[in-house]
Amino acid sequence: AFAAREGFNLTYTPFFIHAAVEAIKRYPIVNVSVDGTDVLWKDAINIGCAVALENGLIVPVVKGAGERNILGLSKAIQDVADRARAKKLNPDEVHGGTFTITNPGNFGAQFGLPIINQPQVAILGVGSIETRPVVIDDMIGIRLMGYLTLGYDHRLIDGAVADQFMADVKK
Repeated sequence: AFAAREGFNLTYTPFFIHAAVEAIKRYPIVNVSVDGTDVLWKDAINIGCAVALENGLIVPVVKGAGERNILGLSKAIQDVADRARAKKLNPDEVHGGTFTITNPGNFGAQFGLPIINQPQVAILGVGSIETRPVVIDDMIGIRLMGYLTLGYDHRLIDGAVADQFMADVKK
């Protein structure tokens, strides 16, 4: 029904972006950038979404992600990903990101070790989402599960804040 109505399939990506955006609002240090020795605090949340191409990777930016709902994020992601694959992005659409999400899970990886897209200070990696057995109230159940990883610049973000941010994204 969604694909017929909107013209594309709904994926997990906008949900992860939405969760990251909400966590960034509570932990704004994750959304800063570094310019030499200066730390630049950002008002806008502009999410870079890594897109695999035939011969590499490009990271188009969804500007104003903090102002979009799930449907708005879905449309924006689909638009920039389609145009990235068609080599029709404008130069300004690959600049200005404040936080990046990459998805090695698309290729079957359970998780990856994402490298920060400088001058940003953090990147979220989304592993494959698969049905797995899990313990729920001392019983075994079957749930969709995935691993998330966070690469972060330890000069600005300490482990406790990174863990709190990830707990927030998970919740």
